[in-house]
Amino acid sequence: MAKYQFQTEVNQLLKLIIHSLYSNKDIFLREIISNGSDALDKLKYLTVSDDAYKSINFEPRIDISFDEKNPTLTVQDTGIGMNDEDLTNNLGTIARSGTKAFMEKLTAEAAKDSALIGQFGVGFYSAFMAAGKIDVYTRKAASDGKIWHWSSDGTNSYEIEEVAADSDAAKKYGFDNPEKTGSAIEMHLNDDSKGFASRWKIEELIKRYSDHIAFPIYLHYEQKKYDDKGKETGSESKVEQVNSASALWKRAKSELKEADYNEFYKTFGHDGQDPLLYIHTHAEGTQEYTTLFYVPQTAPYDMYQADYKSGVKLYVKRVFITDDDRELLPSYLRFVRGIIDSEDLPLNVSREILQQNKILENIRSASVKKLLSEFKKMGEDADKARKIAEKDRTEDDKKAIEKWNKFVAAFNRPMKEGLYSDYANRDEIAEIVRFKSTDASGTGDGNYTSLADYVQRMKPEQKAIFYISGSDEKNLRANPLLKAYVEKGFEVLVMDDDIDDIVIPGFGKYKNEFELKAVNRSGSDEDLGGDKAEAEKKAEAFKPVVEKIKKELGDKVKDVKLSKTLSGENPSCIVVDENDPSYQMIQMMKAMGQSGPELKPILEVNGEHPLVAKLKDSDDKALIEDVSEVLLGQALLIAGVELKEPAEFVKHLNNLLSK
Repeated sequence: MAKYQFQTEVNQLLKLIIHSLYSNKDIFLREIISNGSDALDKLKYLTVSDDAYKSINFEPRIDISFDEKNPTLTVQDTGIGMNDEDLTNNLGTIARSGTKAFMEKLTAEAAKDSALIGQFGVGFYSAFMAAGKIDVYTRKAASDGKIWHWSSDGTNSYEIEEVAADSDAAKKYGFDNPEKTGSAIEMHLNDDSKGFASRWKIEELIKRYSDHIAFPIYLHYEQKKYDDKGKETGSESKVEQVNSASALWKRAKSELKEADYNEFYKTFGHDGQDPLLYIHTHAEGTQEYTTLFYVPQTAPYDMYQADYKSGVKLYVKRVFITDDDRELLPSYLRFVRGIIDSEDLPLNVSREILQQNKILENIRSASVKKLLSEFKKMGEDADKARKIAEKDRTEDDKKAIEKWNKFVAAFNRPMKEGLYSDYANRDEIAEIVRFKSTDASGTGDGNYTSLADYVQRMKPEQKAIFYISGSDEKNLRANPLLKAYVEKGFEVLVMDDDIDDIVIPGFGKYKNEFELKAVNRSGSDEDLGGDKAEAEKKAEAFKPVVEKIKKELGDKVKDVKLSKTLSGENPSCIVVDENDPSYQMIQMMKAMGQSGPELKPILEVNGEHPLVAKLKDSDDKALIEDVSEVLLGQALLIAGVELKEPAEFVKHLNNLLSK
């Protein structure tokens, strides 16, 4: 028997599972059954699409057996099965990028989480909560016919060996029949988990968690026999189907309760939490299809990774086709989980055909519109509830607000991507995305505003929607430019998502009427009004000071100007030329491995501030240098930009303080 070491991350995962995670131990059986269902799905598709598999006598089923005396629980499927390489890849390794980050998250949140493992799709390992040892016997369909045995006690290693067809283990699970494929998961139960080796316990768990698995689940048990006087006379072996084996998404909505949808989601989505939202649609007419979409409560861990896994499965007439096609929904909706089941696509449809298929394109388009419509309604319900005085809100009002806040917190950023990428639906998306704001409605935890509400609050003479962008909300709210607009009575949206500087300029005008203008862009101060002639007069008078600063800073800045907006305690700020990328955009480019351009800011100074006034009548080169460097350094810091030479800034600051 060849012995192998678990991947480091698997070891960490197993320790967490055994010692910390899954407060609800029962769900391990759901995970194992769900994996068996996936294996059946895959083989079912191959038997209709791949010539190598069409001769297989495929009888999809899941069989569960147990032994009370020697407490074991076995789940066997007749699915695709595995070879030795599959066993290593599937059970010895977590073969996804971002694993390390995921494990760190698990470690940090272990005490409160049962859903994180599900998000990662490694539910097999949950069996080690109940089992001290697991044996897997398996044969891969349409392969070399070899039977493989995988075994581990969940510590540091696992073993793999080939099993002879005439061995007791092979005979036990029917693998002595060369046509038999699939996997048998034999779990040797811990002392505190012996209760799972029980007919009634297993039946209860299947009814609760796995009733809607689309394949029959059979329970094998011994039923005692009694005579007419109640004396036990023996027992007989029984096999009983214990699930409904109907595809939930094909059932009428009127037959289903919220609990049905929730339990199906947990099985389907490998998630321990109820979904935030479900949307079930039957379409008939020129095209017939069914969709069942879910929005999870928390964002999938890989949502921002390049190799994110699609959460949508495609079926044709209940036959699983693929769960690895990102074209089923646009990328900004990658957090959505669910099923698309078409009656019109051919069963042998290929990946290449899928990408060009008109039927699927129409389903996709209709699905996106349906999802966006539901998201919009969810936001409107929350906004309506928020307008009711807190003391008068019903439980439904409170739930609507809480539900929407969870959605915005988790999925507002990917939804913003749609403003940029989905031209056909961007007007609808613009009604869904939310922003922080200087208005009370967008200030504080759980408070967001919409573009529609912003427009309603605009000043009569206001023509544009003002926003400020950067990497930190707190820093942005302290920015003197924002304060200048607020003092003039203008509301400013506060945007601190890393993609805002890409998405918002590309979005254009809201309702084709209201331009979105960044207050930290050069020239935006024109919207503040004021006496232009007076401003030009002041700029001319202050020109010598500006020239001193500009000469001292040289190529560190693109320009130096007398500010029209700064007042009071704020001596300086930076703005970006309207044709230049923002600091945020450059940071994104660097994060993606691209060498962004060297950005030179425009420094605006407050002529009335004492620090700037020091230069008015001074030719002291040291003083001009110190003041100029401090004006630029503090402006960069307030804007959330990292100083290239912080020691130099501190030196100039200390020089001023000592004078």
